[in-house]
Parts: sequence; C-alpha cells; structure tokens
Amino acid sequence: MGDDGEVDTPTPVADLVARLPRGSSTVRYGGDRWAVTVTEHAGGRSLKVWAEQLGGTAFVSANVYLAAAGEAFRPCEMPAERVLAFLRGWEPL
Repeated sequence: MGDDGEVDTPTPVADLVARLPRGSSTVRYGGDRWAVTVTEHAGGRSLKVWAEQLGGTAFVSANVYLAAAGEAFRPCEMPAERVLAFLRGWEPL
C-alpha cells in the first residue's frame, strides 16, 4: 500500500467493480446475503461501493477512481484485503 492509500492488485480493481450491478442489489458472499450499492460519479469515472451483510454487522466500503492514466482504489477505513476479498468472492443471487 502506498502512502496515499492506493493498493496495487493483480486483478485490476476496475474489472472487479465492473462485475457489480450499478445501483442497489442483493448478492451472496461468504454464505450470507449482502446489500450492495454502487454509485457512479463524474460520468462513471468515480465509483463508490458500499456493501453490508444483511442480518449482520459486517460491511465493506471503497472508492474507485478510473482515469485514462489508470485506476486508484481507496478502501474506506478498513483493510484493502477485506474489500478485495468481497469484490472477488461475491456471487449473484
């Protein structure tokens, strides 16, 4: 992780986020149902991902910035690994 909070990942975060439906949806992760919201800003160049475990207390949150020069991934107040595990492991219902 860099000093500015960016994280390098083997699979581009843009590809992981592209799998998520825009708007609100319900998915399965770790055997539980999760509510996920993906909000686009700046014409889709900035994305906010928020997911929360239904009936539980777990959540994930991150901002993803997409630009011609590359991407920036910024988890919100949690380890990047937690967000990346969710982005890699969620399944549609």
